[in-house]
Amino acid sequence: MIIEMRTYQLKPGTVPKFLEAFSAALPIREKHSKLGGFFYTEVGALNQVIHIWPYESFEARVAARAAATKEPGWPPATREFTVEQKSEIFLPAPFSPKLEPRALGSIYEIRSYTLAPGAVPGMIDRWAAKIDERVKLSPLVAAWYSEIGGLNKWVHIWAYKDAAERQAIRAEAVARGIWPPGSPEGTLMKMETMRVVPAAFSPLK
Repeated sequence: MIIEMRTYQLKPGTVPKFLEAFSAALPIREKHSKLGGFFYTEVGALNQVIHIWPYESFEARVAARAAATKEPGWPPATREFTVEQKSEIFLPAPFSPKLEPRALGSIYEIRSYTLAPGAVPGMIDRWAAKIDERVKLSPLVAAWYSEIGGLNKWVHIWAYKDAAERQAIRAEAVARGIWPPGSPEGTLMKMETMRVVPAAFSPLK
């Protein structure tokens, strides 16, 4: 299994128009593979949309995308709204949940860490030891590490009812010693977070 995360920077004020065009064209695209999730930013870099596509393999991704581009109506007419596009390929950690339609919360947090070279296996081991207790507080949506794109990248996605619940759960996890799992000094090179909202047509809500 691989996961492609596509991040588009849009012109200010054009997110609603992008969502409308993408939603109208999505049934054409999903003839060939299913969307995993679709979000737009609320906190972090604004005017971004993030779409997530799971595939059984890199070959399946190539085949699905090639077939979709032959369909009238795909890709959607969104070029006029788009400033920049980025695509990254990730592999799921062993404990990462399957991407499937689920109603988990009204906001999602996408956290991206750049790790020191060679640090991904250790991160997986530390998370595996603590993740069962952490997910009792709020659902883990994904835990991935990069394969193509920025290397040594660790991405995890969490769902919450609202911002207040996020703050309360994170405080409780720290107070009870459940989370974070900890990392040796020098493991974490860079940390970023964004709070995103699922689009109406997103399979993850």
